Amino acid sequence: MSAVAVPAARAEPSTRLAGGLLLATLFVMTFEKVHWNVAGNVEISDILTFLFLVAFAVTYRGRVPRTAAIVLGFFAAFALLYLAGFFNLDSKQAVDQFDKGMVKFVLHFLLLAAGVTYLADRGPRFYWHAVGWFTGGLVANGIYGVLQLLAARAGHNLDSVVLSPLTGGASSINIYGAVNGASVYRPNALTGDPNHLGVMLIVPILSLLPVYLRMERGRLRTWLAVALGFMLIVLLATLSRSGVLGLGVGLLVLALPYRRFVFSRALLWPLAGVGVILAYVLYSRWHFFSVVLRSRLQTGGGSENAHLFVYSFIPAAIHMHPLFGLGLNTFSVYYEFVTGKTNWGPHSFWVALIVESGLVGLLLFLVFLRYVYVRLRAARLLGRRLGADGREVRALAWGMTAALTGTMAANLFYLTMTFYYFYALLVLALALPVVFTRKDSSPAASRTM
Repeated sequence: MSAVAVPAARAEPSTRLAGGLLLATLFVMTFEKVHWNVAGNVEISDILTFLFLVAFAVTYRGRVPRTAAIVLGFFAAFALLYLAGFFNLDSKQAVDQFDKGMVKFVLHFLLLAAGVTYLADRGPRFYWHAVGWFTGGLVANGIYGVLQLLAARAGHNLDSVVLSPLTGGASSINIYGAVNGASVYRPNALTGDPNHLGVMLIVPILSLLPVYLRMERGRLRTWLAVALGFMLIVLLATLSRSGVLGLGVGLLVLALPYRRFVFSRALLWPLAGVGVILAYVLYSRWHFFSVVLRSRLQTGGGSENAHLFVYSFIPAAIHMHPLFGLGLNTFSVYYEFVTGKTNWGPHSFWVALIVESGLVGLLLFLVFLRYVYVRLRAARLLGRRLGADGREVRALAWGMTAALTGTMAANLFYLTMTFYYFYALLVLALALPVVFTRKDSSPAASRTM
């Protein structure tokens, strides 16, 4: 898709490798199950991110955009914060977890700075390619999830056939429970958990929904409608309440600027298609699904208590180390004596943020998020100034604003904002106003922003 009809900035042959690696990285960012136990848990996203950073460092000779420089400033601030928290560690296990967290942190933020810089240099057409590859990765993930679900119902484990020979590990679809002896499957696809998949899917759905509504009729718009409807069905199939919460909050963000599209054909026809498919599935096994849905609507079960229970850890953590927390990535270490589990996560990004990095960490992260929102607002204003040529830019900026807000809401009760896909959203969001800062989007102009 292309929001501004301008020629793409030609890449030098030496930088094409970096561009290919960036697109590949965006495509696999949600493939959590594709990992190897080599010197720890190494995901395919880690490998491709590292290769992109190396290729970028070797080949890029342009200027660093101001946005990327500010990102590096936040990187330094977070690094100092985490190093201050290092002195609160009191066991080798905690140090080991801290080291793992720092490696991920460094890769995430260097990817963020390098990704913004590279996208700014390549211009609008490559930027839309990047959006497409990231979305394509989640569509592929959803397709695998559907195949995984069909295979499970037939009595087979698709992961053991496709993934185990590649990774040497074991994984399978999530089994939620059983109704009259029939297993209730929740597809996790290539992610580690059905809730991960559900929360991740709200990013392309919310980001591209306004773009779809503003596009002119054509084949691309039709395919985008199919992709959005498909991802919505997969999200619902995960039975993820956090995903539905995030989607609902994001739609509320879009409700005001896109209220005139609520009853438009462009929106109602795809929703009608999704509704027909869901109605057929529910009707074919009504008793089965009615039991499952009632179970997911309950609010007093063990799962709900676990998600709320972690908030009770905050006062104790603040009492022990109020400023810098207990240390990056160490939640499971300090609360093993409470949970009885050696690798038990906080089931809330915000709990993890406060417990592990303290009140200073919470404040710093909120400042960082505010900067992202400010840049998205700049992209919306830029889209308005560009007029007809900028309507899709403005639409994508609104969509990413909704996606960021929905993801923050979903992470009240789940933990995905520490994953690569969230930094993909940040890369695309921060690069948006830089790439389209001028109508001609010349590389020279882009580099100065």
